[in-house]
Amino acid sequence: MKKKGIYIYGIVPNFFSPDLFRSLEDFEIYSIPWQNISAIVSDRDDVVLDYYDRESLGNLLIHHQLTIEKLMGIGFNLFIPMKLGTIMENKDDVIKILSNGYDLIMETMSKIESFIDFDLAVTWYDFPAVISEIANHPDIIALKEEIKTQAETANQIDQMKAGMLVQSLLKEKNSKVELYILDSLASISKDIKTHDLMNDQMITNSAFMISHNKKEKFEQIIDRLDKEFNGLLNFKIIGPLPCYSFYTIELKEINKELITNAKKELDLTDITSESDIKKAYMGKAKLFHPDATPETGDQEKFNQIYEAYHTLIDYSLIIRQTSKEETFSLSDNDIHDKLMLIKIKD
Repeated sequence: MKKKGIYIYGIVPNFFSPDLFRSLEDFEIYSIPWQNISAIVSDRDDVVLDYYDRESLGNLLIHHQLTIEKLMGIGFNLFIPMKLGTIMENKDDVIKILSNGYDLIMETMSKIESFIDFDLAVTWYDFPAVISEIANHPDIIALKEEIKTQAETANQIDQMKAGMLVQSLLKEKNSKVELYILDSLASISKDIKTHDLMNDQMITNSAFMISHNKKEKFEQIIDRLDKEFNGLLNFKIIGPLPCYSFYTIELKEINKELITNAKKELDLTDITSESDIKKAYMGKAKLFHPDATPETGDQEKFNQIYEAYHTLIDYSLIIRQTSKEETFSLSDNDIHDKLMLIKIKD
């Protein structure tokens, strides 16, 4: 039997109407409130992304995005997405995310309340025609003529050179067009992020963070670009979306054993602080870094120290999310078994 859990799509403020929250039932979704924020969730089988193949991961991503688009479509226009595949065992764990990350969540909501995300994918409409045009570039023609004169000695490497030159010229052409598109939209964008390209035909795969009142202007610029390129490009717009590419909630869980081992690794006492952790790390790092001190350097030991440092810094961030005290305890009796660090990936 598959393990059940609570899948989190994202977090919204509670100022939306009760009727809007009740309408979530139509999508087999519900909310878990805490103070003046709520997690939007559904009950589903546990998700272990490491075991997902490419197709399953793609299907989960589509479901995740379409669900959030529906939520925005029915009126949840202020929404902080949760990282894909975040699933908790029970309601108490979900509330722990809301409570531990409350200040960070509220701060993020204040940053994005006036903004939306538009994703833009641009591809060549007739890609073979673009390749044909590049094939007639003087540099390509010259290289082909050179290969012809060496017909007897020409080999696969010469053919590869021609292919690599085509690839280089295509990349240069795509980059120029992408830069022009991004520059055209930069003046109305609070921020822009570019994502990986899917193939050579794709010119840009970018996200634009714009204010709600510039939605129409964004669409007007895309229309202008479409006319300017005279149908040579395909413009695909997805949105408006929550600020996916700019602010996403991530959850990192740290177990008690890791913290105990890290404390021993850095020779820390029961009561410590973030500055104590950094000082201990710097002292150990200088001693074991293989480049800084070749005579005592030990790469494996340095890696252990590095991991211990980041474990304890993450733990200090967890403490800071629930307490304003500068010092905190690393005593076994004071460390909880299930610790959650709530972060915003931006």
